[in-house]
Amino acid sequence: MATRGLVAAWSCPRLVGPLIKPGGSRMSLSRLHTTGGSAAKDYYEVLVLGGGTGGIAMSARMKRKVGADNVAVVEPQENHYYQPIWTLVGAGAKPLAPSSRPTASVIPPGVQWIRSRVQNLDPDKNCVHLENNQKISYKYLIVGLGLQLHFEKIKGLPEGFNSPKIGSNYSVHTVEKTWKALQGFQEGNAIFTFPNTPVKCAGAPQKIMYLSEAYFRKTGKRPKANIIFNTSLGVIFGVKKYADALLEIIKSRNITVNYKRSLIEVRADRQEAVFENLDKPGETEVYRYEMLHVTPPMGPPAVLLNSPVADGAGWLDVNKETLQHRKYPNVFGIGDCTNLPTSKTAAAIAAQSGVLDKTLSSVMKGKTPSKKYDGYTSCPLVTNYNRAILAEFDYNAQPLETFPFDQSKERWTSFHMKANMMPSLYWYGLLKGYWGGPAPIRKLLHLGLK
Repeated sequence: MATRGLVAAWSCPRLVGPLIKPGGSRMSLSRLHTTGGSAAKDYYEVLVLGGGTGGIAMSARMKRKVGADNVAVVEPQENHYYQPIWTLVGAGAKPLAPSSRPTASVIPPGVQWIRSRVQNLDPDKNCVHLENNQKISYKYLIVGLGLQLHFEKIKGLPEGFNSPKIGSNYSVHTVEKTWKALQGFQEGNAIFTFPNTPVKCAGAPQKIMYLSEAYFRKTGKRPKANIIFNTSLGVIFGVKKYADALLEIIKSRNITVNYKRSLIEVRADRQEAVFENLDKPGETEVYRYEMLHVTPPMGPPAVLLNSPVADGAGWLDVNKETLQHRKYPNVFGIGDCTNLPTSKTAAAIAAQSGVLDKTLSSVMKGKTPSKKYDGYTSCPLVTNYNRAILAEFDYNAQPLETFPFDQSKERWTSFHMKANMMPSLYWYGLLKGYWGGPAPIRKLLHLGLK
């Protein structure tokens, strides 16, 4: 299939549905599955913790392996969010509402939804304890609990979001505040931050910066805007090929980048942001802002901290190639909660889901897992309202590109994939357990050139 054909297929839900699930039909939510802790059994062959991207994708795959009655998903939240689109929501390019769907609509039909929170894990006894003293046992456990945002670790937040000049694309509660702050900007400093912790979608903190700069140009405010990116990192991006391209954009658009700067306080009443100089611990710098976009510190879910399945930092401790737990062979992990040394993105989860599917198949058959995850992840770096750089790379921070052209160049096609294709692929491919990353497309396209 030609590249254009692939783009057309994935950009239209009416084409995607038949393509990935022949004979599929819509069902009313009442027929999808049972919900609520009272309806749950006390044992499942496969228990999935977390109803985010990884948890839903794996529950769909496990349903096909062991049957819906033998799979349960523990998830307390009523709504499921497609978070990658929030970059565009914060810039006014997309509405917020389509990023949300009821959790009941994404749980695979027949799979038990246990609407509760995990209180602790007891892998030595093959069980987890939930709220209301509920205990669920399992044969296989898949942990996809995501990560936690820690706005509260920045002094003055989250209460500072009551100010009209502060926003964050990382929360459903604050993403629209970014757009309001952008619209309300008149002149002065527009500051964008990157925290001194692991983050999900490490490119997102600067995507909104490029979009804001483009918005200021479009509205005639750019001459009075000073764009500042204060990052705790020592580089603009971890992969040199894409970093070089981004630095050229930063230079051409007269954006100021300050490295090794970590936001520690927001004084919303005075419109001041306080940063620590990480090269000189204890030394701080105060910036006045007219607009502030905050990327919060992040960390592992509280339930994993000090649990038997966590590493020393609190992340789920898994083999980086098979996603099987290092100590407990019937425990597996996927997504942001793991200690996999790659960027935490939905694209990474897609690739991980395909590998984890093979790993579980092997383990269930008593075989040693042989399929290996190479650390593939992707970050469409939106640089304008109609352009993006499509960064794809592996564990070694080496480009692992899908298409037979230089993806470090700003392209309309890359933006179209981000803005219009990927949401359909997410809802109708990844969450249904039919999308395990672009490796097959990569092979198909590159073979076609030989």
